[in-house]
Amino acid sequence: MRHESLPDNSHVAKIGYGTSGIGGWILADRSQDARALAALRTALELGYTHFDTAEMYAAGHAEQLLARAISEAKSSREELFITSKVQPMHLSYGRVKKACEGSLRRLAVDYIDLYLVHWPNPVLPLKDTFRALNELAREGKLRHVGVSNFNLGLLQKSQKLSETPIVSDQVPYSLSHRSYVKNGVLEYCQQNKILLTAYSPIERGHLPVSDTLRNIASAHGATPYQIALAWLACQPGVITIPMSLDPRHIAENLAAADIDLSAAEIDQLDRLHS
Repeated sequence: MRHESLPDNSHVAKIGYGTSGIGGWILADRSQDARALAALRTALELGYTHFDTAEMYAAGHAEQLLARAISEAKSSREELFITSKVQPMHLSYGRVKKACEGSLRRLAVDYIDLYLVHWPNPVLPLKDTFRALNELAREGKLRHVGVSNFNLGLLQKSQKLSETPIVSDQVPYSLSHRSYVKNGVLEYCQQNKILLTAYSPIERGHLPVSDTLRNIASAHGATPYQIALAWLACQPGVITIPMSLDPRHIAENLAAADIDLSAAEIDQLDRLHS
């Protein structure tokens, strides 16, 4: 598994496991708990170490299910990298503190490796948000802080407000969705040692599969979606968090990080949808 380095010399896996949809969507759907737990157990057994969740996912139930799966697997906390996020309605100073405590409780952990502002909220000042995040980081409850769905201007503003380095901007990024390339965020992140975390890397299973993608996949004995993930993983400063409930796809997603694409193949993929 390939990794990316963080400012404190720790590492995060290039391909993690996203939990959007685990345990429900906006509200918790406990009727799906058995399937969700089975998927999380599979990910842990296969060797995933990077898990991405949020208080917004299934109204916090995704965090609870992740905690349960980790506990049942008896996984070492120190070997895991857990990301969670504070939702936009909770970006005032007091609510950030309360939201973080809620996530810590649901995840059954003493600290969160990376805590992100899930979406910007133009009504609530970022200075209040980061006043809380800075305090939480000082208290050791957050190892790293970052943002999600932030454009270049908001990312730069966040850097000025954060006492610790902004280590990631989590945005939609895939072969067919490159708006954060066109708006300059990817280049800025790569130039400033900020990880770009690509979510929806295979468009929830709807990524267009071109002949080029199919041919490269065939050459590697891989699926087109594995090649789409490998394309992301080969880029400096880019990590990604695909999600699946299917054990076969969970294994394929993880294995994609070890696919070595040639310079010519990368060039062909770069030119798709550009």
